[in-house]
Amino acid sequence: MVTSSGFLRLLLDTVSDNIAVIDDKGYILYINQSWNRFGQENNLSLNEKWIGTNYLDVCEKAAINGDKFGKMAAAGIRNVIQQKKIDFYLEYPCHSPDETRWFMMRVTHFSHEGAPRFVITHTNITERKLAEERVLELSRIDSLTNLPNRRFFDDFLHSEWSRCIRQGAPLSLAIIDIDHFKLLNDTFGHQAGDECLKKVAHALSSFARRPGDFCARYGGEEFSIVFSSTTLEQSKCLIEGLNDQILGLKIPNPKSPTLPILTVSIGLASIQPNRKDKEGELIHKADELLYTAKQCGRNQISYAN
Repeated sequence: MVTSSGFLRLLLDTVSDNIAVIDDKGYILYINQSWNRFGQENNLSLNEKWIGTNYLDVCEKAAINGDKFGKMAAAGIRNVIQQKKIDFYLEYPCHSPDETRWFMMRVTHFSHEGAPRFVITHTNITERKLAEERVLELSRIDSLTNLPNRRFFDDFLHSEWSRCIRQGAPLSLAIIDIDHFKLLNDTFGHQAGDECLKKVAHALSSFARRPGDFCARYGGEEFSIVFSSTTLEQSKCLIEGLNDQILGLKIPNPKSPTLPILTVSIGLASIQPNRKDKEGELIHKADELLYTAKQCGRNQISYAN
């Protein structure tokens, strides 16, 4: 004869998700075969060591060691145990040395033989999470040049602004505009214009190789490069090298009044980020300097602190 507890174990062992049952104090009463197998494959505790372990303590120890997901898990489980919530969901990374993995924890309440019990389920959602990340990545990439788009640029600059405030580091930004791009389009057609944009984008991406460098298609025929933790003098040397590289492409633009090849105008600004200003201040400065470069004849770099 199979008891109700035995039937519950048989039922849970047929499930591919990792499942544990805990009491209202957080102690593990049962884990299914998937939980045990996952523990063995990932050098975690074996079955006999899990039973009787307080799962809340496990989560809280992880939180003390800096794991924010451990802290969130402990709080969520307590809310279900104390009946503040009907259930709890948490998506969290669980990467191994060999693969990227994401799981979703779900905590639900049930009553078994008159006692409150709580099911903790860990479901592998890696495939879905990677698909979501891919969609997000595509939404942040310019389809023509394969560079990050303006949305990605805005997010990155905001993040770098905050980081440079914390570290007391300078931040530089160059906005690059292709001179007389409309004349190139009118002369050779939009397909040739697209090829021109791709070549300039390739030059930028091959040029911005340092860990703190970030290049993007800013809009139309404009591009941008962020130089993190980089002074104006350092950025000036870098951007001069990029300008020479673009000139070296020798892309024909015969009707341009500047030169019969493709040239660019560049506004380069550097700032010491602070909590009073926003990153828009840096963009504004670089835009003004770009305008100055254009007004002074194009094919040049205008820069200032």
